[in-house]
Amino acid sequence: MTAAVLSESVARALCEQWGIPARSAGRFGPPADTPLRELSHWAANLRPEQIPCRVLKLAASQVLSQVASIRAGLQHPLGRRLVAAFGHPMQRDPRTAASVFAALGSWLNLDDTAYAGHLSNSTVAVPLAFAYARQLDGLSLLTAVVAANECAARITAAATLGPLRGQSAVHTHLAGAVAGRLHCDRAPAEQWENAFGLAFAMPNWPLMRAFLASDARLFNTFTPVRTAMDACDAAAAGLRGAPDIIEHQDGFLDRFATVPLPQAVAKGLGRRWHTETLSFKMHPGGPGIDAAVDCAAEIHRDIGPLRPEDVREIVVEASLYTLFAGERAARYVDGPRSPLGALVLDVPYPVATTLLTGGFSVEDFSAPGLDDPVRWELARRVRLEHDTTMTRELFLSDAPFGEAVREAGPLAIPWLRGFGGDELVDLLGDLEAGGRDFSRSTKATGARVVVRLADGRTVSRSRLIPVGAAGPDTRSRHSEMVQEKFLSVGGPRRVADTVNRLHRMRRTGVRRWIEAAFLD
Repeated sequence: MTAAVLSESVARALCEQWGIPARSAGRFGPPADTPLRELSHWAANLRPEQIPCRVLKLAASQVLSQVASIRAGLQHPLGRRLVAAFGHPMQRDPRTAASVFAALGSWLNLDDTAYAGHLSNSTVAVPLAFAYARQLDGLSLLTAVVAANECAARITAAATLGPLRGQSAVHTHLAGAVAGRLHCDRAPAEQWENAFGLAFAMPNWPLMRAFLASDARLFNTFTPVRTAMDACDAAAAGLRGAPDIIEHQDGFLDRFATVPLPQAVAKGLGRRWHTETLSFKMHPGGPGIDAAVDCAAEIHRDIGPLRPEDVREIVVEASLYTLFAGERAARYVDGPRSPLGALVLDVPYPVATTLLTGGFSVEDFSAPGLDDPVRWELARRVRLEHDTTMTRELFLSDAPFGEAVREAGPLAIPWLRGFGGDELVDLLGDLEAGGRDFSRSTKATGARVVVRLADGRTVSRSRLIPVGAAGPDTRSRHSEMVQEKFLSVGGPRRVADTVNRLHRMRRTGVRRWIEAAFLD
């Protein structure tokens, strides 16, 4: 018997003795090349001239949009408590600063999304902290953001057809934080590979009870970003990670994906930009709330403020995704006492608030607005209904998971059945193959708001793609959209007016721009 065969048989015996699945026994060394290795080499060597201008412009808007989200988090009472515990994000240690930036920008659900994942909480937060500390110029900052987007989105896409999605998929930020920091540090590709491998050695898995019912939501990005910072430090010191940690039989996708898509990790590098799937959050709240708030605002503009006595019933028709999140949140929503983690996923409260006041912002998640009994009385008249057309349009979009379903093909059927039953499988039928270009990406998380008034009239508005979500309108005017968002949270106009020159800013200009954004 050869030594190789002997060692394999010994390994199998040990696996059986330790209770490790036999499929993982055998030769334990990594293959010659892995998707993570390919991604690491590409991202480590990404330079500004390799990125299309339209993608860099999206990244600049993404930076300003996430700065607005961080400012909003700073202004909320819970955000101030986080700062009391861990310090202001403008602090000397960029690792802690990155974690605080990440936490402040995430928990109000005002953070930007893409296919796949809530990227900006790490892919903007970490480059901001390290660009400031390392005194990088504007083009270096934007390139680090794009590199982080591409790494985080691809690894998240590989696990999109799994039990975690949206903000609960916190593993997104292991990838985004590693990539965002190491690009700022100009680290070599081997260091990226090891840092990724170490970060994904013990990936975070949030418990929904804590996520919805407590202030632990503040840690949904704070914790993975801190883990990623440790992984980067360890890799710089020479510790090694498993380069096949993503796709190995005992690796990340084995635990985090119902339908693993390891091919998504390195697919179309340099040609297929996940940054082009960005959606900018104009209102706080979870999936489907954006479109419903947009519709409610239109109704308010047309007929004025609605009070409970004016309304017989309010129906919000939406996709399964909106209903799924709303139903989970509804278990925890109980008027002004509701935990914020559940309230940001609730549909009735923001719709009622918008119908009453004409808009919805982060201030509506705290007193005095949150304590207004009129809002809650109106919210009790809101109910959700499923709209099958909107569900189909959702899956025809790229984000949040339509492209993953197309990538998986027939293999996606068990995941679809678990998400929406046989009815969803029948509704979608045979979807076209994945792999299309993202330059015309969409995110159709639509809603229709129907208000049946006490006087017998019915008023209805619908929107398939929310304001700010990926689509033609956002591609044409994302810069003005995010400037409006930034100004709405009290951001200085001089910061908003100069974001389109961020790519031309020298090192001192970037430092002053970041300081003006957070220290006004």
